Amino acid sequence: MGVARSALSEEDIRLLEGKNFAQVATLGPDGWPSVTTVWVDHADGMILINTAMGRKKHRNLSKDPRVSIAVNDATNPYKATFIRGKVIETIEGKDAEDHIHKMSKKYTGREKFPLAPGERRILYKIQPLRVKHWPPS
Repeated sequence: MGVARSALSEEDIRLLEGKNFAQVATLGPDGWPSVTTVWVDHADGMILINTAMGRKKHRNLSKDPRVSIAVNDATNPYKATFIRGKVIETIEGKDAEDHIHKMSKKYTGREKFPLAPGERRILYKIQPLRVKHWPPS
């Protein structure tokens, strides 16, 4: 599956910047993996994902910061980036809300994400520890 590395390549960044969904695996308290589809972003070599506080991803990542992420190319699902990493920072409040609005614009074209009443967002910065791209470049 190609050589593993810890930094994002240009091809990885292209997938992260595209309108491609990511599948994120977190570990639950029982040790079983939980996989969800999310919008994905990147900044400064870090992977960014955003969720509402209280959701399973939030609960799982509060206990164990390790994640696995797969991002498939929407135009060719046989092209993909696979990332293992760990959460190194969480961001709450206005910055997390601004980020989900940015993701709404990217994925839906809408300027604002429709937050539920009282919904609080959390943004996770994930440091890639192992990255592979398929097919290998």
